Amino acid sequence: MRMQNQRRVYGETLVELGRENKNIVVLDADLSKSTMSCLFEQEFPERFFEMGIAEANMISFAVGLSLTGKIAFANSFAVFSTGRPFDQIRQGVAIGKMNVKIIGSSAGLSDFGDGATHQSVEDIAIMRAIPNMTVISPCDAIETKKVVRFAAEYNGPVYIRVSRNDVPDIFPEDARFVIGKPVVLREGKDITVFATGTMVYEALIAADRLSGLGISVRVVNVSTLKPLDEESIIRLSEDVKGIITVEEHSIIGGLASAVTYALRGKGIPIKTIGINDEFGQSANTYDELLVHYGLTADNIIENAKALY
Repeated sequence: MRMQNQRRVYGETLVELGRENKNIVVLDADLSKSTMSCLFEQEFPERFFEMGIAEANMISFAVGLSLTGKIAFANSFAVFSTGRPFDQIRQGVAIGKMNVKIIGSSAGLSDFGDGATHQSVEDIAIMRAIPNMTVISPCDAIETKKVVRFAAEYNGPVYIRVSRNDVPDIFPEDARFVIGKPVVLREGKDITVFATGTMVYEALIAADRLSGLGISVRVVNVSTLKPLDEESIIRLSEDVKGIITVEEHSIIGGLASAVTYALRGKGIPIKTIGINDEFGQSANTYDELLVHYGLTADNIIENAKALY
């Protein structure tokens, strides 16, 4: 499969949107070369605002821009864009339903070298808990482009989670993104795996290997964490022996919480794969962390065998 970087495609999409709509503005908190918002700055310096290491001020400034009719994209690492300005997001963006898009770059464990302080294992939980906030975790660069374009057209607060590292293309270029709709990427009759973000590819690998063992696995990409189409989650869970949720995020407050809540009272066997109640840590490679926290196709396979 072709590998692409979500951050790079995000930055390129911002530039495309900037050419199409003069109301697109971009803000960054001293990380533009990493978030790739620097691409927008190069093309539209008059519409780019470098706010320095002042995330709270960045969000408040974005709210002000939105009040003048601008569509504001505010950028930082996911751990900083959701944690440091929480009060400004809640009070300024969400309560007033402001047209501000918050981008959480280097999400999950993808900033493997910088350790717990720079790794966001709780950002989805934080943003899902805020009323009026739409939360999206695209699985590849192609879906990232579609999601960013959706966010620009949608009138209201949006949080988008983006990985730091190259990821394989899963969707075709002409794929459509529909907010709230889980997408079945592979059909199966024994187990349903609900995955989000970078874990979708691991789920597809696991499903392919499990087919050789006689276990048929349905793989579902849940890129929209909020709003969640609970009816679809139920429909895709009731005809199998059990389900597995997989996420590069804490098992508290993310995909596992959303899916298990949707299936409350259904009595469907569920296995959850994610980061337990702990922080990330430094490593030599990203893959080392995925193995350490069990965010792998191998772990999905073992859980599927247990359900089967």
